[in-house]
Amino acid sequence: MRGGARSSGALLSSALFPQLLLGVRRRWGSPRSLASAGESHPTPLPSQARVVICGGGIVGMSVAYHLAKLGWKDVVLLEQGRLGAGTTRLCAGIVSTVKHMFVESRMADYSNRLYQQLEAETGVKTGYVRTGSLCLAQNQDRLISLKRLASRLKVIGIQCDVITPKQVSALHPLVNIHDLVGAVHVPGDAVVSPPDVNHALAVASAQHGVQIHERTSVNHVLVRKGHVHGVETDRGPIECDYFVNCAGQWAYELGQASEESVSVPLHACEHFYLLTKPLPRPLAPHTPVVMDLDGRIYVRAWQGGVLSGGFEKNPKPIFTEGRNQLEIQGLQEDWDHFEPMLSALLRRMPSLDSCEIHQLVNCPESFTPDMRCLMGETPTVSGYFVLGGMNSSGLSLAGGAGKYLAEWMTYGYPSDNVWPLDIKRFGNLQSSRTFLRHRVMEVMPLIYELKVPRWDFQTGRQLRTSPLYDRLDAQGARWMEKHGFERAKYFVPSGKDLLALDQSKTFYKPDWFDIVGAEVKCCKGAVCVIDMSSFTKFELSSTGDQALELLQHLCANDLDVPVGHIVHTGMLNERGCYENDCSVVRLSKNSFFIISPTDQQVHCWAWIRKHMRSDPQLHLEDVTWKYTALNLIGPRAMDVLSELSYVPMTPDHFPSLFCKEMSVGYANGIRVMSMTHTGEPGFMLYIPIEYALHVYNEVMSVGQKYGIRNSGYYALRSLRIEKFFAFWGQDLDTFTTPLECGREFRVKFDKGTDFLGREALMKQRQEGVARRFIMLVLEDHDAELDLWPWWGEPIYRSGQLVGVTSSSAYSYTLERHVCLGFVSPRPPAVVTPDFINRGDYEVDIGGQRYPAKAKLYPFSSLFAQQRRRKDDMELSSFQEELHSALSL
Repeated sequence: MRGGARSSGALLSSALFPQLLLGVRRRWGSPRSLASAGESHPTPLPSQARVVICGGGIVGMSVAYHLAKLGWKDVVLLEQGRLGAGTTRLCAGIVSTVKHMFVESRMADYSNRLYQQLEAETGVKTGYVRTGSLCLAQNQDRLISLKRLASRLKVIGIQCDVITPKQVSALHPLVNIHDLVGAVHVPGDAVVSPPDVNHALAVASAQHGVQIHERTSVNHVLVRKGHVHGVETDRGPIECDYFVNCAGQWAYELGQASEESVSVPLHACEHFYLLTKPLPRPLAPHTPVVMDLDGRIYVRAWQGGVLSGGFEKNPKPIFTEGRNQLEIQGLQEDWDHFEPMLSALLRRMPSLDSCEIHQLVNCPESFTPDMRCLMGETPTVSGYFVLGGMNSSGLSLAGGAGKYLAEWMTYGYPSDNVWPLDIKRFGNLQSSRTFLRHRVMEVMPLIYELKVPRWDFQTGRQLRTSPLYDRLDAQGARWMEKHGFERAKYFVPSGKDLLALDQSKTFYKPDWFDIVGAEVKCCKGAVCVIDMSSFTKFELSSTGDQALELLQHLCANDLDVPVGHIVHTGMLNERGCYENDCSVVRLSKNSFFIISPTDQQVHCWAWIRKHMRSDPQLHLEDVTWKYTALNLIGPRAMDVLSELSYVPMTPDHFPSLFCKEMSVGYANGIRVMSMTHTGEPGFMLYIPIEYALHVYNEVMSVGQKYGIRNSGYYALRSLRIEKFFAFWGQDLDTFTTPLECGREFRVKFDKGTDFLGREALMKQRQEGVARRFIMLVLEDHDAELDLWPWWGEPIYRSGQLVGVTSSSAYSYTLERHVCLGFVSPRPPAVVTPDFINRGDYEVDIGGQRYPAKAKLYPFSSLFAQQRRRKDDMELSSFQEELHSALSL
């Protein structure tokens, strides 16, 4: 490469790279710029609106466009500078459907189709060119990852093919294929001009009545009684019922500026890409976009040359404070920082060594703590919606994300399951500026990092811990993080290589296989203890019957049970689908203890509070931090507790799904519950935190004679999946009903109270379900040699795609892999037991299909029945032989 105007005639090879640093440092521009509105007398702001959208980039414009399409009137969009003059103006213009989550791929696919038809709708040219894309693999692990991804893309109807290096060379003339082992080609991917797409959305929105005001800053959001009341701008106030924060990298500060602060956990980083002048043989506009994931770079055709950027290992966070868009104009080139990506580009496309540079663009992007965008209504302020933190995929996701958010605001829910993107998956604990700054420095490199199953973030750890953390860590616990809480995966026995286990990353049989197997065996044959303190815990009480009445309205099961009884139930929405899956204990006549999954802490709290309607007689308290939860699993659990409490713990004295406050050791007030979340016998102990270490020590001491050992969540996962237990966030979501997952027995239609979702479930029960939760046991699958299933694998019935797996685990009992997932006929029809039982099933793992046996009940029960039948037959045979011998 030559430096052009920067350093005329200098070659930009790795050897001569330092010479470039002596070149002229000039301000960067953008490939395309949007003309200024140039208004000397801006249009006055309205005094009232139904909704105010803050942010005139492509995300905010998409929300405005889709709200207008859904018939909203009095929509006002405010932009502090010029429309699309921030990240939208500078982004690379790539529309890629290659995402690791189904919902993100569907959003990107919709965006692609939207951008393609905008020109016909508005007359505005958007620069749309269907180029296709190539995702390159330099090693077998990357190719496996791409094959798994290709299988999932095909599930949602996106065409893609796994191709050879020679086919890559045929599709792209510049790619060096000498170190490639394969690639995935997605022919439908495209490139656009982002400012022009944004302008087209603005034109279409204005045609539908949206009022757009540039150079207008939102100072803060007005809140009255927990609901959006209006906004205060630098040009005066606007009363409104809804507010949408689409402020991009400024969304965090805008959230804090609300009268009641709103947590928007994102942080900006600098993002660089290079533009070249046209090549001697100009690159055709339709040339496929290249994503060299192992090289951490992407490359697309741009005006006869190339545009190339990437995701470096050492990103640069910016804008720690302040939210003035003009700061973007001050971002500088940094050739030292870009050098590793430049070297990767020249390795992948060596012929670019002699091309001329046009400029290096510094484009700020915002990132979130888990690499997934933020969407939805905030838990603290009703009517305050957020869409942001696009993790450098704003253009690809904006169309679909704007559509889903508009549906959410219109109907109360979007047309797809967006729980993985719901802003309520985070709490205030993820809003620390220091945490966000450190986490996004890890997140940005992970965009192109090879992510094997069960990987964990390394930054922002030990934020929430159990009182037993240090004790468990000293005993070999290896940790994972959930909602900021440290949870033990498994315990490494003394003498094992801890470092090797921490670094083992594979799509095949993992190194912890035997360790988890020993923990499962102990759970089934002796007793194990699992620290499950991360589970969400609420106490709901009232002066009268209000607490019971509220829960009867929210829950499908009957909560009017005797004191001390435990009820497993779902909290449903109006569509009869799960908003929460929980266990509820009736502590007294008017007091209840609610246990929910860890990542439901914010969502469940918001859901209950929403339906309390400020009733002064009701009191809801989050007591997650007050209790340490120990799960004693196994047939000897009753012996351990009996010895520690001097109380018989047999089923006759302590029936299933029962709770009682007891003394354990010296500690009083321990809530002991006869359940384990695994289907195995045992007890949950909810212990006031000051007693946690004492109770744990006593349990471990007394349990020695019964073979007790520590266990982790990997063993719990294996146990619950082989028992066919569905878990929230993995198997259950806001688009799943109890009838679809075989939980009709937890729905009490005749309990005498009209609970949420009852009408929808009555209709579904009458008409039949169109999808069904099933259990699949893999056959002809070698756990030692074959790829493992994890989640998201396509399910085929008699050769036809019918669903995907939602979770899976190796069953140490069955000595086979077990997958759980939903299936539905194509075309849609009622799912009957015959449909499930008479099909020939296969599970696609990385492009290879494995036969599987499907059932609607746990295989472990089936195998147990078969074993008992075999034992009975052997006993009968022995008795017959004995009778014959005695008769001789």
